[in-house]
Amino acid sequence: MPFGNTTEAVRAWTHGWAASRGAAEPAPRPWGFTIDVGLSGHVERHVLPTADEATVRKITENATAPGVWLKTLVSPETLATWLAPGWSLAGGPGFLMSAALRAAHAEAPAATPDGYRLRTWTRAGVTRVLVRGTDGAFAARGQIAVTGPTAVVDQVETDPAHRRRGLGRLVMRALADAAAGQGATAGVLGATPEGRALYEAMGWRVLAPLTGAMRGPDLADA
Repeated sequence: MPFGNTTEAVRAWTHGWAASRGAAEPAPRPWGFTIDVGLSGHVERHVLPTADEATVRKITENATAPGVWLKTLVSPETLATWLAPGWSLAGGPGFLMSAALRAAHAEAPAATPDGYRLRTWTRAGVTRVLVRGTDGAFAARGQIAVTGPTAVVDQVETDPAHRRRGLGRLVMRALADAAAGQGATAGVLGATPEGRALYEAMGWRVLAPLTGAMRGPDLADA
């Protein structure tokens, strides 16, 4: 593992995710971090590198406004039993994964499949990769935020009509190359079950489950 321990990986993921999404700097808490995200359905996010029932229960009981999210390294089955009323699991099961960036891809540059065009650009420490078909239609994308020696891969997606053509691998290779070129040596990401297989095939390894929950609106106010 390119991190000393899972807590280090969570810290890197938290700061890189905030940079990738243009959110506020994560604020340290005794149990982890709080991030002001600033979206209508995602106002604030709490990240717990280690979690226990008492802490999760206290946080979720005190957070009564809708749009507050929680991320923990426990299974969905466990987190569901710890949540206060008004909270529910969100985002589906996930995995925190890491890789040594120079080991996550081959040395040879990735070839763009015939019929596709790839563009990469970097602004404010965030590199974005866009793949389009020859007609200009969206095919795949992803982004990576570099924060010193670490980088966080974020929002990787492939349009359903363009899957199974190597575009996900192409995007990941381009992101890893860009981050390594900026001096990052360790990568971390939050993966869905579907994305996990691709990332593992490219040298990424699961560190822990990554489960989210959110505070919804009160039924009386809905």
